[in-house]
Amino acid sequence: MNIALGLLTSISPNYWIYVILRLLTGFSTGGIGVCAFVLAIEPIGPTKRGFAGMSTFYFFSSGIALISGIAYTFQSWRFLYIASSIPSVIFLCLMLPFVSESPRWYLIRGKTDEAMKIMRNIAKSNGKHLPENVYIVLDQAANSCDHNCIEIGKNEIVTMSVIDVIKLPSTRKHLLLLMGINFTSATVYYGLNLNATNLNTNIYLSVLLNAVAEMPAYLLTAILIDRFGRKSLGVGTQWFSGIFCLIGGLMGSHGSWMVVRTVCGVLGIFGMAGTYNLLYVYAMELFPTVVRSAAIGSARQVGQIGAILVPFVVVMDANLSLMVFGACGILGGILMFSLPETLNRPLYDTMNEMEDETNKSLVLA
Repeated sequence: MNIALGLLTSISPNYWIYVILRLLTGFSTGGIGVCAFVLAIEPIGPTKRGFAGMSTFYFFSSGIALISGIAYTFQSWRFLYIASSIPSVIFLCLMLPFVSESPRWYLIRGKTDEAMKIMRNIAKSNGKHLPENVYIVLDQAANSCDHNCIEIGKNEIVTMSVIDVIKLPSTRKHLLLLMGINFTSATVYYGLNLNATNLNTNIYLSVLLNAVAEMPAYLLTAILIDRFGRKSLGVGTQWFSGIFCLIGGLMGSHGSWMVVRTVCGVLGIFGMAGTYNLLYVYAMELFPTVVRSAAIGSARQVGQIGAILVPFVVVMDANLSLMVFGACGILGGILMFSLPETLNRPLYDTMNEMEDETNKSLVLA
């Protein structure tokens, strides 16, 4: 669908057809990133989850760097849409046949046989072997009966939505906080990228530098995420970005001051890139499998509202824009203080599992 809409956009006969096609493109691509990330990270254990999760975003920043080169090569916006649709074609043909469903998703849907088949394929690709008498079940099923009473392939189907997230006080709090943090993070992240037009520099070079600045941020965050935890690192990266944005907002727009302001903007991107993608890992660990994609998607949608409002900030004075982004970065860090640390915690599959663990933590506290 994304391919078709991209190609149709390139031949838009008028403005309103263009707007409709872009709106449909947003609907078709909005959840791809969340679903792909969840699908890739759910089978990974807690000790490697942080590093693996952050490593996936090199491809995102590489795509931004690539699009700056494509835009420079194809000055016509029509050719740009055609060229930017090609990666989707490559993925569809070369990558999709090798992508399997999440075993956790199969498990909560009661499809234990399919889940075990994927687990055996994963073990085989790692040079391991799962014995035939080994099987996986939900934790609550394992705790409620012995091995003899569990029927493989007969697990109860568990289905929930974001409404269930709102009903439970702990997950409701997590969701609202993540919505606020996603809003501020998206405002800063997309704002600094769009603000390249206000820096009076080559726009293609500015976008490329922003994309390149993100890559070491991913590496550094991947190294530190399992050492300092999600919460502390998230607060630090947001405040790092916010402080440099505030400093950049105080700089002049001529001579060496313009260079300093540009550097501050790049450092702001550096910090917020780490935060923006760390939130994926953090959010995955805050919600159980049964509502994980819905909860992360809801939080990300609020973030997109920030991205929608960003152009209205960018059209203001460049220094004032940086001040707004700096304030958002500081506010996002403050909000993250209210979230729990999830370092080395398991991924829960159902709301009952998470609620039981929360109650145990409260008792121990």
